[in-house]
Amino acid sequence: EVQLVESGGGLVQTGGSLRLSCAASGFTFDDYAIAWFRQAPGKEREGISCISTSAGTTYYADSVKGRFTIFSDDAKNAVYLQMSDLEPEDTAVYYCAADRISTYCSATYAYVLFRREYGMDVWGKGTLVTVSS
Repeated sequence: EVQLVESGGGLVQTGGSLRLSCAASGFTFDDYAIAWFRQAPGKEREGISCISTSAGTTYYADSVKGRFTIFSDDAKNAVYLQMSDLEPEDTAVYYCAADRISTYCSATYAYVLFRREYGMDVWGKGTLVTVSS
């Protein structure tokens, strides 16, 4: 079964850090673009970061640039999102998703991956991050 499973969410104070994990099974993610999205209550889904191991690229939305870092562990078939200097505005359910077009993870084409209408191939079920003020 092809699936992604997120973990690592929780409650953290403003200024704190969390590391989210996205474990892939049923497929080898290094041929895919892996993206992190988040959705806060009452707000639309936001694409925040992606990584393509095959293309050697990463991308960050302005809202998280400089605070979040995405990286992968090929041996574990997993992608991680290290989040630092967290703010209450980062409170959301965080999802990872995979897409076969790995080259979409770039400064030029990340907007395609992050569009609401775009259908990522695989989605996880999400993990909740709550940042208290």
